[in-house]
Amino acid sequence: MNTPKPNSGQITDGPSRAGARSMLKAVGFTDDDLRRPLIGVANTWIEIGPCNFHLRRLAAKIKEGIRAAGGTPMEFNTVSISDGITMGTEGMKTSLISREVIADSVELVARGNHFDALIGLTACDKTNPGMVMALARLNLPGLVLYGGSIAPGSFEGHDVTIMDVYEAIGAHAAGRLSDEQLRSIENTACPAAGACGGQFTANTMSAVMEFLGVSPMGSNGIPAMSAAKDAAAFAAGQLVVDLLRRNARPSDVITREALENAITVVAATGGSTNAVLHLLAIAREMGLALHIDDFDAISRRTPLIADLKPGGRFVATDLHAAGGIQLVAQRLLAGGYLHGEAMTVTGRTLAEEAARAQETPGQAVVVPLDRPLKSSGGIVILHGNLAPEGAVVKVTSEKHNRHRGPARVFDSEEAAFAAVQARQIQAGDVVVIRYEGPRGGPGMREMLAVTAAIVGQGLGPEVALVTDGRFSGATRGLMIGHVAPEAARGGPLAAVRDGDMLVIDVAERQLRAEVSDDELAGRLAAWQAPAPHYARGVMAKYANTVSSAASGAVTT
Repeated sequence: MNTPKPNSGQITDGPSRAGARSMLKAVGFTDDDLRRPLIGVANTWIEIGPCNFHLRRLAAKIKEGIRAAGGTPMEFNTVSISDGITMGTEGMKTSLISREVIADSVELVARGNHFDALIGLTACDKTNPGMVMALARLNLPGLVLYGGSIAPGSFEGHDVTIMDVYEAIGAHAAGRLSDEQLRSIENTACPAAGACGGQFTANTMSAVMEFLGVSPMGSNGIPAMSAAKDAAAFAAGQLVVDLLRRNARPSDVITREALENAITVVAATGGSTNAVLHLLAIAREMGLALHIDDFDAISRRTPLIADLKPGGRFVATDLHAAGGIQLVAQRLLAGGYLHGEAMTVTGRTLAEEAARAQETPGQAVVVPLDRPLKSSGGIVILHGNLAPEGAVVKVTSEKHNRHRGPARVFDSEEAAFAAVQARQIQAGDVVVIRYEGPRGGPGMREMLAVTAAIVGQGLGPEVALVTDGRFSGATRGLMIGHVAPEAARGGPLAAVRDGDMLVIDVAERQLRAEVSDDELAGRLAAWQAPAPHYARGVMAKYANTVSSAASGAVTT
């Protein structure tokens, strides 16, 4: 079957393109290769950390599949920042910024080379939404394949993930873990390649991509080092050529209904709060209306049915063994929680994909609808005099969902972490970390180092945290992030003082300070914005153009 070349002829065809062909032949492409459609293979491989380390292997399989289907693959790379490595450092500020760089760089390479179709290969947190944003922006026939999850490590007879290492740091500081135990968990938590193992941000966005329809359902959840992942990569290479033949585009699958399906799976699996930022950004790329409060509305009506870390017992490889994310889809469709007619890149609907699920007898990862882990989903949006535009919290249990306590105010993550490590945070406190938002950071750092240290010291049920920064998908406890407008924009968080009584009420969707409107207004009138941390370069460009977290922290 002939495959169309709607774009690449501008690069490869005719006497005037001899110069381009000459350069392409210099790196091994033949006349036969250049007569075929050119398929961009956007790889996020790095050798820094396990999440993306194995993607060269999968890219080779994708390219084999493309060639077998009649296309010519052209692989290129883009950046990736490891959240787990940079966590708790200045380097973490680059993580969310990398999402925009990934989207921009993939767009530039695809436009510059007139690719006919595109396949993205992703793993670590921001590579997933960044690739989907690029695909949506280009609207080329294409799909995204997630590289898969790492296997859990083992420590003292039980499974552990990177979350446990960060919590062990807090336990060690509190004298509850020895030097030898800390080193042992450090050495065993990450046994091989693959993205972080719980329903943290990477695996949350993996599920999101399947429910959006931009990844073939069942392919993303295959563990990173499984031989079946190679077969899935080969099949994805064939599929992207089929998408080109069908002229099937992202706009055919990323619809309002697909976005609602994606929010539903986040809620049903106790997924990362970062999905709020990323789905708002993807919706913007598609020109679709999506509001932060839509997450709360959908989460209220969606039961929590997957018992996954950080709030539950199991990891992503356990979910795969139980029947995969398609089993979650099957359950949710049976309860009427999804738009089953939504189309996917396979050419089948979400309902048709879910019907193919095979549940493993006796599995305990995905519970029945009539016995949910919680009657509503994990994502909750709070409002109040501290968050007029909203704030985000993940709730995976019915405990510690209301807190009233004095503010302990810090103007950076480092200052807060030092106070936690010095055992200066007391039961009942509300830790406030500000000037860490999209503009103020810049880059809206994740606070896993602080939150895990609090939990590791045994204070998780007794201390709350409020920030205009973000949280890792591994964070647990009453931790409120994405407070908007952020402090650096003169949001109310900038006016909070040590000792102010703060109230967090999940049931009432409230985040407020027990301070009068006049007092808050007076404090803000006297407020002066801090000097920017960066005067030039990518960090400054981002700070100068980024939007509120309530609209996805996107650049204009």
